Amino acid sequence: MFKKSIHIACMALAAMSTQAQAEDVIRLGNLKLAHFAAVSYIKEIAPKCGIKVDERTFAKGLDIMQAMIAGEIDIGATASEAAISGRAKGVPIYIVAGFAKGGARLVARADSAIKSVKDLKGKRVGVTRGSIQEVLLAAELGQNGLTSADAPGKDVQIIYLSYPDLNQALLGKNVDAIMQTEPQASQAINKGFGVEVMKPYDTPIGEPVRTLVMTEKFYKEHRATAEKFMLCFVQATKTFIDNKAIAEKFVTQTLFKGQISKDDFDDAISNSPYSFDITAAHIQTTTDVMLKHGIGKMTAPPVAADWVKTDLLVQAKKTLNVK
Repeated sequence: MFKKSIHIACMALAAMSTQAQAEDVIRLGNLKLAHFAAVSYIKEIAPKCGIKVDERTFAKGLDIMQAMIAGEIDIGATASEAAISGRAKGVPIYIVAGFAKGGARLVARADSAIKSVKDLKGKRVGVTRGSIQEVLLAAELGQNGLTSADAPGKDVQIIYLSYPDLNQALLGKNVDAIMQTEPQASQAINKGFGVEVMKPYDTPIGEPVRTLVMTEKFYKEHRATAEKFMLCFVQATKTFIDNKAIAEKFVTQTLFKGQISKDDFDDAISNSPYSFDITAAHIQTTTDVMLKHGIGKMTAPPVAADWVKTDLLVQAKKTLNVK
């Protein structure tokens, strides 16, 4: 049924009146992470959807926001924190879908005695600045009564590093624990220099949902192309959800060039499953938690109901008969 629906949708798209070629080239910003891979896979099937996707990989979501401000990107895959911070700073974007859930672990050194968040008192904890992991770490420390800062003097000293550097810091014993993304968290555990303390999903945020964001200009002025892209997004994501072998091969071989193993992939995706949906309520809760802990330095926090627009997603799922 799903394949038949895809065929019908593609036939319908092919029958549409041809638009300007420039409009059919979609500039996509993405991150090189296992749970972002279904978004990356869109470019592999884009010709079947009547579009061409020009993908650029960035170091972090805030860099994608900067590219959107500069008019270099039409659509971006980011954690919700980056999207919220961007919108608060006036980046003209809409959240149009979610594409993965979870994707965070508190990982301690294997030789440490850290068993809970409370055990982080007096420790050095690494995290990537401007990431959803930073938001989750702040929320976990806060609800456990621990203070933190990126200098000595508080209960916990925060060390800001990139995702790859976090693992190196843990391995080199330069930090005691890290709040890490996937697949790097799974790699630290599987290679034996890290142990899982917890998955930080007991805050008001719950499992954080990664966001697919679209510029307001693209959403409003290139509607037909936006619809094609969303059909492709749903098709790519559905493929990864239904066919784990395709997802695994793409992530381990195409995306990471053999640098992560099958076990790393399995563990990573078990903690960050691919998905479609997102709600304004989830984004509002995330915004409220960020504001409470001073993350993003928002003077005017955006109201989620104003900029979470899931109509394109709903339409695409209906066309492809995806629940």
